[in-house]
Amino acid sequence: MAFHLIDMDTWERREHYYYYKDFLKVRYNLNIQVDITELLAQVKEQKLKFYPVFIYIIMRAVNQNREMRMQTDKEGRLGYWDECHPSYTIFHEDDKTFSDIWTEYNEDFTAFYDAVIKDMETYQNQKGIKPKPGKPDNFCPVSCVPWLSFTGYASDTYSDSPMLYPVVLFGRYYEKEGRTFLPLGAAFHHAAADGYHSCRFLNEIQELAETFRLPRR
Repeated sequence: MAFHLIDMDTWERREHYYYYKDFLKVRYNLNIQVDITELLAQVKEQKLKFYPVFIYIIMRAVNQNREMRMQTDKEGRLGYWDECHPSYTIFHEDDKTFSDIWTEYNEDFTAFYDAVIKDMETYQNQKGIKPKPGKPDNFCPVSCVPWLSFTGYASDTYSDSPMLYPVVLFGRYYEKEGRTFLPLGAAFHHAAADGYHSCRFLNEIQELAETFRLPRR
């Protein structure tokens, strides 16, 4: 997967990037309530698992937005990946720990869904923080707390962390006035994304949740 260097001499956000990278080292958090009424109805009709479906929705939005795929290379040069893959958590019911695994992203929903299910089944009984080897550099972390519906979520890393990609968390969905909503929070690095970019990303998650049609299996 190609990594494209950004031309810092011509990039319109050059000043913003260095300001938030070197001076005011800020990660900020935004929270939304995603209307998943239509999406959940499709999931239930086809008897699918919601978790892989919504990981797909998130990653499709990630891969539609260059700002969500930014990273620095080993020389510290800023660039962006053609595509990112989800790094997501699975819960071990017996000892209440979790593991972080990853699956290669595929825009083809059925191929991606089947790959996630296979990885979850393969590693569901393998303990440890990262049981699946070979995690690529171009990943985006996604997590779920299905035990809680929340209105606010905040996450941060130490100030010198080079982590530019978003960190996404969603919780337990709930009913309100005949609709079903899912709480979702995301942490963004201000060096990579301003409010415009992060809001566009979150709005695309909402749009995909409303308009995406699951292919018949």
